[in-house]
Amino acid sequence: MKNSKSYLSNSVRVGIFVDVQNMFYSAKEYFGGKVDFEKLLAQAVRDRTLVVAFAYLITSEEVDQSGFISVLEHLGFNVKAKPLKRRPDGSARGDWDMGIAIDSILFAPKLDVVVLVSGDGDFTELVRVLQAQGTTVEVMSFPQNTSDELKKVADRFVPLTEDIIIKKNHVMSEEQVV
Repeated sequence: MKNSKSYLSNSVRVGIFVDVQNMFYSAKEYFGGKVDFEKLLAQAVRDRTLVVAFAYLITSEEVDQSGFISVLEHLGFNVKAKPLKRRPDGSARGDWDMGIAIDSILFAPKLDVVVLVSGDGDFTELVRVLQAQGTTVEVMSFPQNTSDELKKVADRFVPLTEDIIIKKNHVMSEEQVV
């Protein structure tokens, strides 16, 4: 059942939970660029009161992400990072699904709106749990890479477009490098 709370006034408390890997690969695949996290944050908050913003990412020894992490922290994100896990067969695995779910459930009592920035259909049940607690849930993601079920269950789906993409040939400021 959809929540009928209004989310248009600045007294509305919002928390943002960003699945960085999901956004990174979607932006790269569909637009050939990188996400401008400053624009993403502004679009998620709008005229509401930001209570908390988390960015969840997987690190790899092969890539120095310290600059990216600094940019996210400078923008106001609480960054949660964990290393990519290598399996004995040589494959790798890394995701924050459980961390995102736990944090959003823990923070929900302090929020009117949870903004989940991911298109991962695994979050469908999380959305239902948050709604059952009385929290409005918005899903922000690139439509091309968003589960149809996740779009349907969310109180509001906010499609991300090319306007939050930093193109590879664009000269970037230090804050935009991701």
